[in-house]
Amino acid sequence: MDITSLGGDLLGLIPFGDIVLYINPFHLFMFVTMLVFTFLIAIGRTETQVEAELGTLDDKTKKVDLKEFKARRFLSVICGIATAGAMITGDLYNLTLFMSLIGILNIGIISSVKQVEVLDSVFQYGLIAMMCSLPLFGGAAIILGACGTVSLLAIQSIKPTAMMIFGAILMFIGACGESGIAPFFASKAEMFRTPGSPFLLIVHLSSLFIIIRVIEVLLIICT
Repeated sequence: MDITSLGGDLLGLIPFGDIVLYINPFHLFMFVTMLVFTFLIAIGRTETQVEAELGTLDDKTKKVDLKEFKARRFLSVICGIATAGAMITGDLYNLTLFMSLIGILNIGIISSVKQVEVLDSVFQYGLIAMMCSLPLFGGAAIILGACGTVSLLAIQSIKPTAMMIFGAILMFIGACGESGIAPFFASKAEMFRTPGSPFLLIVHLSSLFIIIRVIEVLLIICT
């Protein structure tokens, strides 16, 4: 499928040697939206989380201390920038690198929390993310072997083959694991019980935006 039929006419190309970023209205919207949310998260403060204590009518508050806040804010900003970069990259291999980086950063954002249940969930999500890096990079390698290039601008003009479709399926499985969506979302569920709403927002947004971009890329490869 042609790139312009999915996201609109190309607004420009930004070459970095062999790496080419391309911008159309769809990618520009996601890129700017991600940067805006990243900026809001960078200047935002965490809210105090209030939970009901089991078996009583009392409330239990959970706060994020200053050291934890700084670490999680830094990782959240890097995660937002990586997600924004994934929105405009025209290089398939760099897209997989961005996805892997986002998975690592999502683990880091939550792993400084001092809650056993949350840390256990982060550990399980980390295992899933590491295992899914194999089909993610393996799928990209298969597509490279079938097409001779990782440039989406070049791949769009190549007729899909069985190996390209197989590589795309592997990439999709890897992306699902890295972003923690179904069927891997169970490993991520307890992570969202941790305090710190701005940081949880970037975990949600990065997963959503990455899956949207991956689906677009798979349509380019397979149709």
